[in-house]
Amino acid sequence: MRAVLQRVTKATVTANKTHVQRMGQGLVVLLGITHDDSSDDIDWLLKKITNMRIFNDENGVMNKSILDIDGQLLVVSQFTLFAQTKKGNRPSYTNAAGHEIAVPLYEQFLEKATQTMKKPIQSGIFGADMQVDLINDGPVTIVVDSKNKEL
Repeated sequence: MRAVLQRVTKATVTANKTHVQRMGQGLVVLLGITHDDSSDDIDWLLKKITNMRIFNDENGVMNKSILDIDGQLLVVSQFTLFAQTKKGNRPSYTNAAGHEIAVPLYEQFLEKATQTMKKPIQSGIFGADMQVDLINDGPVTIVVDSKNKEL
């Protein structure tokens, strides 16, 4: 499971031109799921995301987590995070999990994120055409991968 975290002051996702979700300060999480991901990947990734100290404290030092600042989460499915670009100019997405694997894991991620944050989170619609509008704060953008914990 791979996530791109973007620290934001606000963000909006519009799916299928009708489903609109908005949030204030927090993290936009672009979430990619691959074939061999499981609940263990969700647990590790959520712990990492919610405890990562990337928000400023009173001295302007990145010392606080999203939980510390009572921030918000916006989660958007993003199969393109598993693009393979080694050959040619057209990316291959064969490493991205198909719907039968990805949808249940995405829904489980949203449920566990809601439990961890102890409040509703915002999300896109899996597989939908979406537009994400955000103000990246910092900018702070971090990639986290449950299979490559050194990233």
